[in-house]
Amino acid sequence: MSELANPVQSAPAAGDAATLDPKTSRRAVVSGTFGTALEWFDFAVYGTLSATLFPQLFFPSFDTNTAILASFATFGAGMVARPLGGIVFGALGDKIGRRNVLMFTLVLMGASSILIGLLPTYAVAGIIAPTLLVFLRFMQGFALGGEATGVQVLVVEHAPTAHRGLYGGILATGSPLAQTFASLTLTGLAMFLSKEDFASWGWRVPFLMGVLLLVVGVFIRRRIEETPAFKENQKKAAESAVPQERALAVIAKKPGTVIKLVLSWAASAGLFWISVTYAVNYLTKELGYDNSITFGLLLMANLVSIPAAVLGGRLSDRIGRKKTFLLGLTMQGIAAGTMFPIMNSMNFPASAAIIALALCGIQVTAGTQAAFFSEALPTSMRYTGSALGMTMAGLIFGAPIPFVAAWIFQNTENGTLALTCIGLGLVILSMIATMLLPERYKRSLHEEH
Repeated sequence: MSELANPVQSAPAAGDAATLDPKTSRRAVVSGTFGTALEWFDFAVYGTLSATLFPQLFFPSFDTNTAILASFATFGAGMVARPLGGIVFGALGDKIGRRNVLMFTLVLMGASSILIGLLPTYAVAGIIAPTLLVFLRFMQGFALGGEATGVQVLVVEHAPTAHRGLYGGILATGSPLAQTFASLTLTGLAMFLSKEDFASWGWRVPFLMGVLLLVVGVFIRRRIEETPAFKENQKKAAESAVPQERALAVIAKKPGTVIKLVLSWAASAGLFWISVTYAVNYLTKELGYDNSITFGLLLMANLVSIPAAVLGGRLSDRIGRKKTFLLGLTMQGIAAGTMFPIMNSMNFPASAAIIALALCGIQVTAGTQAAFFSEALPTSMRYTGSALGMTMAGLIFGAPIPFVAAWIFQNTENGTLALTCIGLGLVILSMIATMLLPERYKRSLHEEH
């Protein structure tokens, strides 16, 4: 972490437009990591509860299988909203600045989570309860669509060229840290509360904790400055007779790059939800593990994966984004091919290890992704294009996974084989797309492509 302590001591690449302030760079990383942890904490809690408790709380009128499908469908509503949020907030971020947009997305994300914690259940409000749940999930996803990529762009544009990967890797730890905190919170509640108390009010606690997280997050983010790359781009646009790029110019001018970004993230998006959402349902519903055990398993797996994000980012600064990204995808492929056979063996340590391997592979790619995606696009299109890459991958390859997996296991005799083939197919697809993306890890972000 010595590089972070004094990031400007390494010589920036030619073309850096401004001397980067170390204090501002560090503050951007802290703010970004905290915001990332907040957004993924809420998603992690909801993803786990959608597989275990929400079917009976919000869809009790359905039979068990249909209730699970309906609960996963509400989970998918947040994923469906993410591309829309990515387009809207990405366009605003490329036009009016990263910092201003990110303040709004943080507040919207936190408010939606708090309101979910205050929702009445179906027993109290009837059909209104799941309707409000879907709406708040949509708003949560809408905010996350702009927040997740925007904070990456903010951090990467504040980072010195030689350490963009490291900064992005530190930022990526927000997700496994949030997963760990979410698993720890749910494990503690499940262990110390009766099943009745947990179903009555205990599940609300993680969502209501968003009040404190939101206050701290807003305080930190208010102190962040706009990025040098955006300022320089605005200055050039003001001095040039060429009109500023339109909101969705990236789709018209860089369609191939956007498609490759989407496909490169397909495996990470899909395997993440297989590992942290459907695996929980499979271990509890199919294999009979207690909730406290499965929550504990996810806790251990996420703790192990945290250093992988920093390692991925730092390694990408040394050997390049593509090689590091492919390393992470290889780890994911091994996990995808062996996860269900290992879980079916009922060997708890081995099950924890294979889920940890999947999450480590995902975090190696996540630690590389912020810099990799940002470097693939010019400043005027960076926020929107990166957001489309991540959110569309989540929508197409991530959101349907819990729903598709539940349907497969309900309607086929060998669901584990089908889901294994899906995971391996996504890994191969992402590897091909990754190899086709440009490698620019030594170039300045101020160099237009």
